[in-house]
Amino acid sequence: MQDLVIHVLTDYGFLLYPLIVAWTFIEGETVVIVTGILASEGRFNINVEGLALAAFTGSFLGDQLYYYIGRKYGTPLLTRWPTLTQKVSWAFHLVKTNPTLFILSFRWIYGVRNIAPFVIGISEVSRLKYFILNFIAAMIWAHSFAWGGYFLGWKLEEWLGESKWFVLGGFIGVAVVIAGLSFLRQRRKLAQLPPASAPASGE
Repeated sequence: MQDLVIHVLTDYGFLLYPLIVAWTFIEGETVVIVTGILASEGRFNINVEGLALAAFTGSFLGDQLYYYIGRKYGTPLLTRWPTLTQKVSWAFHLVKTNPTLFILSFRWIYGVRNIAPFVIGISEVSRLKYFILNFIAAMIWAHSFAWGGYFLGWKLEEWLGESKWFVLGGFIGVAVVIAGLSFLRQRRKLAQLPPASAPASGE
């Protein structure tokens, strides 16, 4: 990830922000953190606020698209493939329990981001409500990781110098493992609940 971003910055600097938009459209707190850390080094011309806005744009647009796919095609897909309902029943449970909190927080739950907007689109969450909450959540998420990466890189450079990338890589690896185990544990708990049927779409 670091090498890719450095390559783009060195040879195709003008593509950095479109790359961030494209990457975060699919997935991508890692690329935002890494770019934020590189911004803290001062070697490259990276505007942290520009980075945050690019990350916001990709994340927001991606999740809006997944929401509308779920809203338009989700119910027919669940009808055609009933086993898919079982796989996302835990997400339906979370949406029904507290839709506002779920929309605001799903970006922070490992392994949930890609499926969550699809499920929310099938549920009874209105277009306007999702648009507003998704806008707020994406803005907070993007600025948190962009500026978080920047200040993290600044402090790690002060403490560790060039060794910071090894420490950061290890930290990210451990965090991913812990988050993955927590996610699987939550899935097992929710799997024990009665299957949730997909609610009808609402305005």
